[in-house]
Amino acid sequence: MLASPSANTPSTLRGQCLCGTVHYAVDDAFVYALNCHCTKCRRATGSAFKPFAGIERQKLVVTRGGENLLTFGDAKSNHDVHCARCGSLLYSVVREGGWVHVTLGTLDDSPAIRPSAHIFVGSKAPWFEITDTLPQYDEFP
Repeated sequence: MLASPSANTPSTLRGQCLCGTVHYAVDDAFVYALNCHCTKCRRATGSAFKPFAGIERQKLVVTRGGENLLTFGDAKSNHDVHCARCGSLLYSVVREGGWVHVTLGTLDDSPAIRPSAHIFVGSKAPWFEITDTLPQYDEFP
């Protein structure tokens, strides 16, 4: 279980997995939001891309079902966190364990931030066409 969201942010967002076993809370203080088209994100989500928002790791807390978390990757630094029951990808721990990328589709509440770009478009699914006007980057911007 991670530390509790900080008290100095305007609001806390709630999120959960598909089956409702795992719930989390996160400050609505995301620093960035992107749509990732890399092969790993496509495979982890089963979708054309993963919309996510990044925030410091201590600003997210698992509020229910922490014993049902499944970690894929290096448990101490970079890994994906899924519900062990339904398989939902809830968030990814990145940047040597200091940040989380919260999957926007698992939020119950609407965050203030919206994705600002598409990343790893160089490896996007060939069958998917990006039709919005957001900037596109072959890798990281």
